[in-house]
Amino acid sequence: MEFLQDAHVWEAIGLAIFIAALIYLKVPGMAMTALDSRATKIQAQLDEATKLREEAERLLAEIKAQREASEHQAESIVTMAKEEAARLGEEAKVKLEEQIKRRGEMAERRIALAEAQAAAEVKAAAADLAAQAAEAVLSARLAAATSDPLIDAAVAAVATKLQ
Repeated sequence: MEFLQDAHVWEAIGLAIFIAALIYLKVPGMAMTALDSRATKIQAQLDEATKLREEAERLLAEIKAQREASEHQAESIVTMAKEEAARLGEEAKVKLEEQIKRRGEMAERRIALAEAQAAAEVKAAAADLAAQAAEAVLSARLAAATSDPLIDAAVAAVATKLQ
């Protein structure tokens, strides 16, 4: 029984008893149950992470689509604004040209009216001057042609004889 004297044998016997005790106390089953429950928890976390990732990818796709739609809308708004600005610029240009034309025509009418008034004033002044000159000439002729007493007597005599 020399082999009982060997320390390695007792170590092996102790290990065998320890393993048998663990099996008898169902420690490997508890370990497997603990590992299985841990694996179930990890699988649930992985499933949840997968769902969250899919949801995040779906949200990312929606956000990208919204961003593209917003960019397209912004481009259309900018295009419309540029077109509106060009149209308003053209309208302003046309209105300005019309206003300049109207003011020019108004100025021409005012000038023509002023010319007509000036011409009327000149004609009126010339007519007044001509009337004054005619009056002066006629007054001078009439003053010079005041009756001569001999002519008056001869006219009166002729008038009596003709009657």
